[in-house]
Amino acid sequence: MRNNTNNTSVLGDQVLFFLTLCPLSSRCQKYAHMRQSQLGDSGPYYTSVLWWSGVVLMGLGELGNFAAYGFAPASLIAPLGCVSVIASAVISVVFLKETLRASDIVGGALAVVGTYLLVTFAPHTSTHITAHLVQRYAVSWQFLIYLFLEVIVFSILLYLYKRRNIKHITIVMLLVALLASLTVISVKAVSGMITESIKGDLQLTYPIFYVMVVVMVASCAFQIKFLNQAMKVFAATEVVPINFVFFTASAITAGIVFYQEFQGLALLNILMFLFGCLLSFIGVFLIARDRPKIKTENITFIAMGKIPGNYILLLQQIEMDESI
Repeated sequence: MRNNTNNTSVLGDQVLFFLTLCPLSSRCQKYAHMRQSQLGDSGPYYTSVLWWSGVVLMGLGELGNFAAYGFAPASLIAPLGCVSVIASAVISVVFLKETLRASDIVGGALAVVGTYLLVTFAPHTSTHITAHLVQRYAVSWQFLIYLFLEVIVFSILLYLYKRRNIKHITIVMLLVALLASLTVISVKAVSGMITESIKGDLQLTYPIFYVMVVVMVASCAFQIKFLNQAMKVFAATEVVPINFVFFTASAITAGIVFYQEFQGLALLNILMFLFGCLLSFIGVFLIARDRPKIKTENITFIAMGKIPGNYILLLQQIEMDESI
């Protein structure tokens, strides 16, 4: 089922391109609101060409993110979410005139090095995702054990969060991360089966496709719910780096357990891949912490937090923009 490929770097570049569109879209929309306020324009924001450009970019970015799961390992795509944070910081400095800090430069450098290691040492094999393959993976003993443990941990955390009213950020972010693992599995399955169907091998007639669609929608919806709750209680500078770390770790684990993406990978590649993840984690933390706020009094921003995406980091970026 696996085909050796030599174009991992090219595929990584394509994923990076689509990830860059996500923060660019939110910044375009934000800049449109700021410019409209500065010009004293009382007209509706949706008459702005710049605002609609942001909407189009967001659509392209999310479409690219979704499609990427059909071609690349989930363990590669998830860590590359740090590109959204880097691009957002650069755009904020260039267009929104935010202050460039030393931690931004150091964090960006670490994230770039980490991204290079991720793309270089990621699994160099691609899997053709078919309905039969997804069904076989879904009943494998390692995934059933993983799912059983995840349900137990999720139930305990939900009990502590709802019944015991323990509102610690770690509990909320772990709930999101556990849901994210199911999202990654289902998104890759749906995207892969659609890709195979487009190629001529119809997969949409199998019940497992619609099961995965339901899992994808439900897990995304509950992630958004918990993330919105976290944003109301905790600062975005706390939520962004913690969620990126938890989400990435959860996505990599899901890719390893369900899709067996590290099978046959050399030990050196695994260690360098994990080192790249660590550098990206540190870089995101340095960029996201204590972000300076822009004085934007009397500016009404469009609420974008209800739009689900394959990269939860995008939701956090938009929520952070709204909180400024």
